[in-house]
Amino acid sequence: MSEENNNLEDNIKKGAEEVSETAKEVIDDVTSGVKSVVNSEENKKMIAGLLAILLGGFGVHKFILGYQKEGIIQLVITFVTCGAGSIIGLIEGIIYLTKTDEEFYETYQANQKPWF
Repeated sequence: MSEENNNLEDNIKKGAEEVSETAKEVIDDVTSGVKSVVNSEENKKMIAGLLAILLGGFGVHKFILGYQKEGIIQLVITFVTCGAGSIIGLIEGIIYLTKTDEEFYETYQANQKPWF
């Protein structure tokens, strides 16, 4: 009976070690995934910022960030004001480019803040 207990304890220890190793691997995978998401948002920040400055009146930067309704609103504002509404895009582009990558991600990707 004690030999069976020893084998059972050894199996439990081996199982616990395997679970621990698997948990470490999962944590590493999640950590690298989060880092890649944050780093990929840098590209969206740069693209959205430049498009907002260059084509802000057309709302292209809004569509890039996934704000379809706001992009259409920006486009309508620009047409109704005969182009004067494009100043909104210029201001937003400057704001996008002056934020840090983390601030940009938190504000416009995670929290979904569509305007300024």
